[in-house]
Formats: sequence, structure tokens, C-alpha cells
Amino acid sequence: MIHVLDISPEELRTRTEALGGKGFAAKQIRQWIWGKRVYDFQAMTNLSLELRRRLAGEMTILTGQIEAEARSRDGVIKLLLAWPDDQQIETVLIPSEERQTVCVSTQVGCAMGCAFCASGLGGLKRNLTAGEIVEQVLQLQRLSRRRVTNVVFMGVGEPLANYDATVRAVRMLIHPDEGGLSARKITVSTVGLPEAIRRLANENLPITLAISLHAPDDALRAELMPAAAKYPIAEILSAAEEFFQSRNREVTLEYTLLADVNDSPAQAEALAKLAQRLRCNVNLIRYNPVAPLPFARCDEARTEAFAQRLRRRGVNVNVRRSRGTDVDAACGQLRLRQTQEKENRISSPQRAQRTQR
Repeated sequence: MIHVLDISPEELRTRTEALGGKGFAAKQIRQWIWGKRVYDFQAMTNLSLELRRRLAGEMTILTGQIEAEARSRDGVIKLLLAWPDDQQIETVLIPSEERQTVCVSTQVGCAMGCAFCASGLGGLKRNLTAGEIVEQVLQLQRLSRRRVTNVVFMGVGEPLANYDATVRAVRMLIHPDEGGLSARKITVSTVGLPEAIRRLANENLPITLAISLHAPDDALRAELMPAAAKYPIAEILSAAEEFFQSRNREVTLEYTLLADVNDSPAQAEALAKLAQRLRCNVNLIRYNPVAPLPFARCDEARTEAFAQRLRRRGVNVNVRRSRGTDVDAACGQLRLRQTQEKENRISSPQRAQRTQR
């Protein structure tokens, strides 16, 4: 089956005409998908019945199946989607009064191996296509009466390691005849791949770049983020400065506070010095603990003290409010839990057989 979101408007037109549709039918299909949020060919009533039947036989708009859905007390919705090859990813809707934000994944699993993150525990399975990335937005849009306003590429995977699909997904989301979002409402988060950051700076996309720093020095960062250790912080910040100069968009430094690991006063001072090197904002994130990992959440008092040290140095700081903690909303947690439960279901009969023997 052809995934409509993975083909260009021109290819959709060609394929629609080959199925007997008029030239304008492809535009009508795109209007149904993006304007009316209809993802079933049979419901596209201004197309002929025969064309609808033929389209449904050869193409699909949504390919992911919802394996699990979790709704938090604070309104967060998290989906575990399974693709036709049985690979699974997570995507999250985070509502607030002023915006509706979707957090998308760009890969199945992750190769970065960050020590505190659930996403990479099973390694990298494959990249997502641009259509699969964008579909996450549509899947969550179906569950909300309010229109999605913001998209953050902060889910499972490293977006800039899946560069072409990430950029194509961004272009789809901001195209006036497709997602229609403002580029300024889209954030791409990376562990810091300098060459890819510089390439992104030349894409003429006024998006926000976020760098997952999580340590103020190269030695600690190598322990916490081994795959990113080949790139010194100085090189990453240099690439970030090029991005800022090309787009005049402030870069965001993301810093997950891990209790008694990277939250000391000295580390706050070191982070302030890094932040002062470029025009940026710092997002402090209180860690959501992952059961098999040996890291703890920084308490509120220590978090605030860390933030105040940065502010006294003139750094613009935001302490990100934790959302969806009651539904495993942090990256990789729902997928990890579902995988563990599946493994337990499979192994239980085997344990029973051994007991009987």
C-alpha cells in the first residue's frame, strides 16, 4: 500500500489520474486530509464512488495502528503506534490554554545511548519516513477538538540522524496547503551533530533549534551521552551560533537535571558560562525516572536554586513543567513498559513448564 503522506503532490496527482480520477482530484484529496481532517477515502464524498474504491485499494493515509493509548490527569495523551512491520513508536499530545503541542518521534529506537533515557535501551531499529513522522500529528489531531498549533521533534530518536525525513516532514507541516503551521512553532531537538546543524542552517527554515546538552563539560557529557562524546561542546556551540546567524532564531539549550549528577552549584556556573557564549534560552527539565536506570529526579528546591544561579548570570531560564508523569509520558517509557509486559507474557508459560517439569 502506498502511504499518501510519503508521496509528493505531483506523484499523488499522477497516481490518482492513473486510477481514473480527474486532475483536480488529487487537490481534493489533500483538502480532505489537511483542511477537513478526513483520513478515510470512503468519506471523501466529492470523489466518485469508483475512484474512492480504487484509492482505498492502493493507498492509505494512516498506516499506524494504536497499540496503546494513555490519558493523563493533566490532559496529556500518549499513543503507542505500531507500523505494518510491527515496529512501535510513541507520540504525545500536550495541551495547554494557549497551544496544542505534539511531540513526534523520528526513529524506532535510538542509537544515541543516553544513559538516563529509555528510548535507546533497545537500540536503533530503523528510521521513520517523513510520512510516518507527520502521521503522528494526524493521529493525535483525531483525538482532539482543538487544532494542533506546535510540533516538537523531541520524541524517540535523533532527528538530525534521520535528516532528510525530518526536513521533509517539517516542510509538509509548514506548507500552506498541508499542515499550515508557522515554522516558528516547530522545534527540532538534537544531541548536537555539528555537520547536520550547519546543513540545517542552510535550509531556509525559521524553526527553533534545541540542543540536548545535559552536562556543562565534555567529561560528564561523555558519560551521560556516549554517542555525542565525539563532538566537543565547543564545536556544537559553534555550529549552533552559525544556525542563529543564518536564521536570527535563538537556540535553546535543554538540560535535564539528574539528582547529584549534574545539578550542583558549580555545574550551574559552568552551564551559565556556556549559555553566555551564544544567544540562547535554557530549558531546565526535571527528570522522569525510568525503572531500570540508576538516576533520580532533582527536587524542586534544588531545581529552583540551579535556575536562580543561571538567572543571576543573565541567562534566560525556563523550568519546564512536568506533564503526563502518570502515563509514562517521557520518551520511550510507554514502549519500554509494553515491551516488558509482552516479554513477561511470553516467558510466563515457559516458566510454568519448567516448574511442572
